[in-house]
Amino acid sequence: MTIQEFISQYRNHPILFVGTGISLRYLKNSFTWDDLLSKIAFELTGNPEYYYDIKAQCDIDGKFNYLKIASIIEEKFNSALQADRDGKFKHINDIFYQNMAKNINLSRFKIYIAELFSKLEFKEEMAAELKDLKKIRKNIGSIITTNYDGLVENIFEFTKLIGNNILLSNPYGSVYKIHGCHEQAEKIIITEADYSTFDEKYELIRAQLLSLFIHNPIIFLGYGVGDDNVKKILKTIFTYVEPNSDLATRIKNNFLLVEYGKDLDNQIISEHDIVLEGGLTIRINKLKTDNFSAIYNSISELHLPVTALDIRKVQNIVKEIYAGGEIKVSITEDLDTLKNGDKILAIGSQKTINYHYETAPELMANYFNIIDESNSQILKLIDKYRIQSTQYFPIYGFITVNSEIAAADKLKKQQVDKVTSCIDHLPGSCQIQHTTIEQILNDEAITPSSKLNCIVFNTYYGNLQLDEVEQYLRKNTSTISTDYKKLLCVYDLKKYAA
Repeated sequence: MTIQEFISQYRNHPILFVGTGISLRYLKNSFTWDDLLSKIAFELTGNPEYYYDIKAQCDIDGKFNYLKIASIIEEKFNSALQADRDGKFKHINDIFYQNMAKNINLSRFKIYIAELFSKLEFKEEMAAELKDLKKIRKNIGSIITTNYDGLVENIFEFTKLIGNNILLSNPYGSVYKIHGCHEQAEKIIITEADYSTFDEKYELIRAQLLSLFIHNPIIFLGYGVGDDNVKKILKTIFTYVEPNSDLATRIKNNFLLVEYGKDLDNQIISEHDIVLEGGLTIRINKLKTDNFSAIYNSISELHLPVTALDIRKVQNIVKEIYAGGEIKVSITEDLDTLKNGDKILAIGSQKTINYHYETAPELMANYFNIIDESNSQILKLIDKYRIQSTQYFPIYGFITVNSEIAAADKLKKQQVDKVTSCIDHLPGSCQIQHTTIEQILNDEAITPSSKLNCIVFNTYYGNLQLDEVEQYLRKNTSTISTDYKKLLCVYDLKKYAA
């Protein structure tokens, strides 16, 4: 069975379980567990053999115990920094003592680990594949990761949950960081003591994750078939689920392990047996490949009755209902009786209720997410809107995602006419040539109220790089003003109308 055929069988939104292999694939500054500990040991001593001596002490039947290695290095690291206050790691000691002044006791070792993972340095050659990865956001329920870095939340823009916050989550639109995060050094799990404490407190988190595993397909990315994290998850499930039951069979059929195979363009799913503690053998689906775009495109093209995006929005409304406050809840079969401004949870006949997810302004506010995700389903609604000739609306980019918009030609003409008219009527104070947005923002000859129009002018005439304009627009989506819509339409025209 091909990956496309396998994923097309899904009837619910998949959950991603993301490991180190994904960060290693896309980031310059990522490490295997072994490489991370080796780097810290070398930075501490300057001696590459120092790490090998520690590693040799932790060889148990030919397998290295990295929890024990981490425990030894943490003790050595913390002691060395305590004895050398203003040495090479002065900035780590500064953070340590600043926190101690607030009665917060952080491990210097973990402060340094958090620093190593604090920045994202993307590999330029993986840009196209990362775009394919972003497209799957609309169909992903949530993500579980053992990684410390911020790669997953950066790409998916899901709510990040660490430690006990996992228990307060919605199952849709969350990133469960079960081994901690660089933003909270104290919650990083890496040593024997960390794992012991984690296992003691894990029971409720285990139950939360188990619910996800039972109800959703699970795709493991960035792990190998022998990875202890994969085995732990399988052990968790089959401690509570009878291995030979119908439920167990359904869960196993929902599991897909994607294993990296250098230069392999394989897209065929095979079965693989994993032996757990106690001799229990679990058969799961496996794909060994280097063609991750094929996986991402298969997930992106998955058409479910309701998108994960829709469910996240409904959950937010339901959360407000639970919290109380000014929210209207209506049970109706006639949406026309409701006020336009109300937040509605409508329950009624499928024949009488039509659900429109977004208005035209909301589509503009989510312009880049829609483009990133190739979310063609949402764009079908454009033909239902009355978009006046006086409105700014960026149709060209949307057409690249959905070429079946019936009103496309009419809206293209409206956009061109609107942008042309805008440029023709810009005051002279805005028609000052600059080659960067920073120059415009710093030019004191341009009044604050004219700066965005100056960006519009320079974008239209090709003086600014479109990548810079895009980054500016992405950072300023919180307020969809008329000037913002104007710039978005000019950007859209220059980017996609050629």
